[in-house]
Amino acid sequence: MISYKPLFRTMEERGITSYRLMKLGFPRSTYYAMKHGENISSHTVNQLCKILKCNVSDIMEYIEEEESTET
Repeated sequence: MISYKPLFRTMEERGITSYRLMKLGFPRSTYYAMKHGENISSHTVNQLCKILKCNVSDIMEYIEEEESTET
């Protein structure tokens, strides 16, 4: 599962609010999609890296999901 928690940490560390991100040209709908864990494109990741001047790992991380053992 992809988590966007690093994005929200990066924004907080840099003093960037969601409002500021949107003023810099990042779509509000995409921001809210990420808040709800929805999929985004590599273009979106690139856009965030450019705006925040950061690496991909500062935006998202992979978290392995536990497999359910149904019997």
